[in-house]
Amino acid sequence: MASPHASVNRAGRALVGVAFAIVVGAGVIVGAASLWFRDAVYVDRSLPAVQTDVIIAKGASFSDVVRTLEADGVLAHPLAFRLLARFRHVDGDVKAGEYRFPAHQSSDAILQRLVRGKQFALWVTIPEGYTAREIAQALAARGLADAAAYDGVFLHQGITLDGTRTRNLEGFLFPSTYLIPIDDDPAAVAGILVDQFRKELPADAIPRAKALRRSLPQIVTIASLVEREGKADDERPLIASVIYNRLRIGMPLEVDASIEYVFPEHHDVITKRDLEIDSPYNTYLHTGLPPTPIANPGKPSLDAAFRPATSDYLYYVAKGDGRHAFAKTLAEHDANVARYLK
Repeated sequence: MASPHASVNRAGRALVGVAFAIVVGAGVIVGAASLWFRDAVYVDRSLPAVQTDVIIAKGASFSDVVRTLEADGVLAHPLAFRLLARFRHVDGDVKAGEYRFPAHQSSDAILQRLVRGKQFALWVTIPEGYTAREIAQALAARGLADAAAYDGVFLHQGITLDGTRTRNLEGFLFPSTYLIPIDDDPAAVAGILVDQFRKELPADAIPRAKALRRSLPQIVTIASLVEREGKADDERPLIASVIYNRLRIGMPLEVDASIEYVFPEHHDVITKRDLEIDSPYNTYLHTGLPPTPIANPGKPSLDAAFRPATSDYLYYVAKGDGRHAFAKTLAEHDANVARYLK
């Protein structure tokens, strides 16, 4: 019969053996995982099988990025790619834009391209109501040529709309979010924005312009005034009706925003002295429309200019909450001014 000490020794040796086996097994697993990770991240270049362009949307999460790359046939090992980004603490550093991945890239190379922002096209947002100069500055701020180069195109080239040639591109650079190729010159970028403008015009733009007895460029000018004067979309057709009503009876438009367009920089307040500036954009001194649009209108303002509300209003005043009080007579307007501009 074995002694108690012998039994303990055997049990101890058994435990040591199990522990050793666990350590060896764990080592084998870790080693295999390390080999898999290395091969998946640095060695495997099976994808993309061909040169592939991929768009990373603005605001996309890293999970969204991985799903997009996998769906587009760029990633062979999504899990390894996620782990690599996590280990490097760069899963929040991927830049949005459009990327061109050459065939047979490693996951490491793909991640570096995304983190370093080696896009061939950048997302750029052009807000509604920006002037051509402001759009030029927004593009230049993204490193897409310099503002002066854009000004040279935006302010000195025109387009033809229904047989009418515009003086420049003010008003016809549609505000939206674009993927702009980094190698495009200002003329090509202008083409992208103008093409979108043409797409956003109402399908019946030409007959609507004839019904309103205006040229297409003139209606875009009205839309630009509406854009700068209005804030609430449901009021834009009413503001457009005021402009059309004043034009019909030969009454000066008296739009402060048109005077502001004269200045190279934004003015928060238009003074009485400003109202005396001798400029064709001074709609206090000159009747009719300004010679060009004063900003680039968005879709709601374009629609309002082509389809103004039917009204007898000749006046409106800002109420201070983003909306306006409208009036048919000067006496009504004066009462509104007294009420809202105390």
